[in-house]
Amino acid sequence: MSLKINKPLIEIEKKMKYEVINYEIEDSILTITLNRPDRLNAFTGQMMDELIDAFDQASKDDAVRVIIVTGAGRGFCAGADLEAGGNTFNREVRNNKGEKVNKDDPEWMRDGGGRTTLAIFECTKPIIAAINGPAVGVGVTMTLPMDIRLASENSKFGFVFARRGLVPEAASSWFLPRIVGISKALEWTYSGKVFSAEEAKEGGLISGVFSQDDLIPEAKRIATEIIENTSPVSVSLTRQMLWKMLTADHPMEAHKVDSRAIYQLGKGKDVKEGVNSFLEKRKPEFPSKVSEDMPEFFPWWKEREFE
Repeated sequence: MSLKINKPLIEIEKKMKYEVINYEIEDSILTITLNRPDRLNAFTGQMMDELIDAFDQASKDDAVRVIIVTGAGRGFCAGADLEAGGNTFNREVRNNKGEKVNKDDPEWMRDGGGRTTLAIFECTKPIIAAINGPAVGVGVTMTLPMDIRLASENSKFGFVFARRGLVPEAASSWFLPRIVGISKALEWTYSGKVFSAEEAKEGGLISGVFSQDDLIPEAKRIATEIIENTSPVSVSLTRQMLWKMLTADHPMEAHKVDSRAIYQLGKGKDVKEGVNSFLEKRKPEFPSKVSEDMPEFFPWWKEREFE
């Protein structure tokens, strides 16, 4: 009998009360909604904190199989909130968290968008961006470490940093060329132009353009296909393997990891269920959990520090 999950099997204690995002789990899909519609969901330090916490909680919660990220209202995320005017990006002047200014501490100067994208990058669950409107600046760079990007017909994109006297942030100089290629990445970041969903699709930034009404149903369709047919442990390992191997200097590095994964998973419960369900022509019911059953060698990479 298949288990349909509407609520977490185990309540994960959240570190904070969310005020500028919504966090909703239904049928094993976590929908994270950026929720500042009056500001086109513009990014703030509070939103950064809440998103980092949300992805951390999702990684720990076995009730979450797939994450969908979208925006409330008519925008996805209009970029950084510019309410502070010319000092918006001046940490020493704004210092809106009341931290002591410490220019000698590398940790103090870290980019908030980068903190967010690195939290998304480290998440154990597959992530679908359902971009329902304008996604500009950090509004688009935050989607780059997400795995599948879908967009509505009225969405717009822009890597506008050079037009604001800045450079691409949120570790996008690493992500963007790997997704769209170096030439297209440079074209978009050099010009800083705002471009359509169709151009984003042609350039490889998104995989599909849908009507506003069809966007979330399509994201849920993809999520449901993953949930109903795949092992949570297999998907979690696959996510980390494919992202981490983007910088491997030889295919031997992938061979080392996948050999260990095939060996350890091959003698486990999920493989038996996967093979038997195929032979018996039925839907699989994988018993393993990401929180408990990842193979012994996971994680195989060295934790990186900001210095």
